[in-house]
Amino acid sequence: MIRQRSDIKGAQRIVVKIGSSLLADSDSMDSGAGGVQMARVQRFADEIAALHALGREVVVVSSGAVALGRVHLNWVGRKLSVHEKQAAAAIGQPALMHAYKQAFSGHGIGVAQMLLTADDLRNRRRYLNASNTGETLFAAGVVPIVNENDTVVVQEIKFGDNDNLGALVSLLLDADLLVIMTDVDALYDANPAVCSTAQRIGLVESITTEIMAMAGESGSHFGTGGMASKLKAARIATRGGVATAVVSGDKPGMLAALLDGADVGTLFACGGDRQTRRQHWIVEVLHPAGRIGVDAGAARALLTHGASLLPVGVCHVEGTFDKGECVEIVADDRVIARGLCNYSAEEMRRLVGVPSEDIERVLGYKDFSSVVHRDNLVLLNEKEEQAG
Repeated sequence: MIRQRSDIKGAQRIVVKIGSSLLADSDSMDSGAGGVQMARVQRFADEIAALHALGREVVVVSSGAVALGRVHLNWVGRKLSVHEKQAAAAIGQPALMHAYKQAFSGHGIGVAQMLLTADDLRNRRRYLNASNTGETLFAAGVVPIVNENDTVVVQEIKFGDNDNLGALVSLLLDADLLVIMTDVDALYDANPAVCSTAQRIGLVESITTEIMAMAGESGSHFGTGGMASKLKAARIATRGGVATAVVSGDKPGMLAALLDGADVGTLFACGGDRQTRRQHWIVEVLHPAGRIGVDAGAARALLTHGASLLPVGVCHVEGTFDKGECVEIVADDRVIARGLCNYSAEEMRRLVGVPSEDIERVLGYKDFSSVVHRDNLVLLNEKEEQAG
């Protein structure tokens, strides 16, 4: 894992997230570039191809489809409905992929499109299929270009923004490093646009509430994610063992400099409490469908002994969920864990306070002795949740 600048040189699998503001350009319609800043796309392709030539595996998470569609439809600066965003994406996505294909073709490198929705990652089988597809593309020497499938996505199944998507893709593909290229060059302790004494923060070892407070809002009418979204993405990635860097996409050579260990941008190092990919899937991808309240004894067993959750420790059940869905586990009005429940909400309400040996008597059958097995349960760090 990458814990300091010098460790970056060993990164072999890299996710490069490129923001909308770096790609879309309303002026380029007149030049025949179709709304794409083609010179910049070509530079990104050149820098990524150089890493590819060194044997490094690179995947690009690219914003820009909706932004390019806005340019084509002359919708820049106006608020779009869900269906208008979907239409803009349908127009912009082919233009985006054509630009990448053209830029990489000069290096003899093929590109492949991977369109994802959050639902693709919430279903375990589809999650693994997407991971296997990425592995196959790497083996074929192809650069995957990943984007959210904005042509069909609605708010309920959105990733939120492509910074979040970049973090989840870095975990999906077991990357070493996530690089977020944007129109700002680093995290600062104050807004450098208004504060002349603002200092760049070169290394962040832990994303605390103080670090989160330094984030500002997005300054681009093309982009949806400001620095706050980049910090949240870094938090997701680093908890899964993927270091994250925020660097300028405006300045040539930043990607190569970063990978050579130079002190550019901001590096968010990996912590010591790396979660497994399955744990990360439960915490960061799945949406809890309900809550299970537990007593003090059950909370203690979970928090200090790594135990499974048994029905005897359950006090109450909230929500409607099916067997196998994600639930939050609550003690004293505080969420202490998430996990996959072995029984439905209806079954759980009948099992409140019931000893495991009585499950069959109460339900007429017994699939599991536990209601959430420890292998499907992730404890939550309260400070990290507050920071997020």
